[in-house]
Amino acid sequence: MAFQPIVDVAAGGIWAHEALVRGTEGQGAGWVLGQVNEGNRYSFDQSCRVKAIELASGLPMDGARLSINFLPNAVYKAEACIQATLAAARRTNFPTSRIIFEVTENERVVDHGHLKGIFAEYRRQGFMTAIDDFGSGYSGLNLLAEFQPDIIKLDMELTRNIDSERPRRSIVKAILMVCADLGITPVAEGVETAGEADALSDLGIRLMQGYFFAKPAFQAMVGAADIPRLQ
Repeated sequence: MAFQPIVDVAAGGIWAHEALVRGTEGQGAGWVLGQVNEGNRYSFDQSCRVKAIELASGLPMDGARLSINFLPNAVYKAEACIQATLAAARRTNFPTSRIIFEVTENERVVDHGHLKGIFAEYRRQGFMTAIDDFGSGYSGLNLLAEFQPDIIKLDMELTRNIDSERPRRSIVKAILMVCADLGITPVAEGVETAGEADALSDLGIRLMQGYFFAKPAFQAMVGAADIPRLQ
C-alpha cells in the first residue's frame, strides 16, 4: 500500500490518509487491478482492506482517518464480507469510527439497491462512507439521488484548472450546494497547483487531496509538517 493524505486546509493538518494499492515492487494501482478477475475479486478486496488496516496501525496516523477503496461487486453479503475488516480493526486496535470506505464511481454497479445495502451496513458498523471520483463514470447524480454517503470526492476532471475555467467553478459550486443541503462533506481530488487549491478554498472546500500537497508514500505516511499551507 501507498498512503496519500487528505488535507484540511482550514485547520492546516491531515484529515485522513487514503490507502492506495501497489504491487510488491511499487507497481501502480492500474497494474495491480489488471490482475483482478471474477475468480479472485473477493479475496483481493478482502486482502486489501486487511492489509490497509494492518499497515496503517503501525504508522504515525496522529488521529487521522483511514480511507479504503472497496469493490462493491466483490461484496456478496455486506454483513458477512465486513467480518474480516472488523477482525483486523479489533486485532490492531484501530477504531472503526476512523475508517472510511470509498466506492469509486468508475466501477459499474448494476444493482444500486445492493450498494445501498452495503453502505447502510457499513454505517451500522460505525464506518464512514464515500463516493470516489464523483462527476465521472457511470452514475453521477443518479447515484447520489439513491443514497447519500458521508463524503463525496470530486473527480480531478472537475478540479483541474478550476482557478481559470469558469464552467468548472459553476459546476462545483452547484455540487457544493447539493452537499450542504444533504449534509455531505465534499473532498476535492487531484489538486495540483496553488491556484487550484486557492480557488477551491474560496468556494468553501476545506478538504483536499493531490500532488500539490503530497504524492502517495509507499508503505509510509506523509507528516503534517511536510504539507504546504495556503496563504
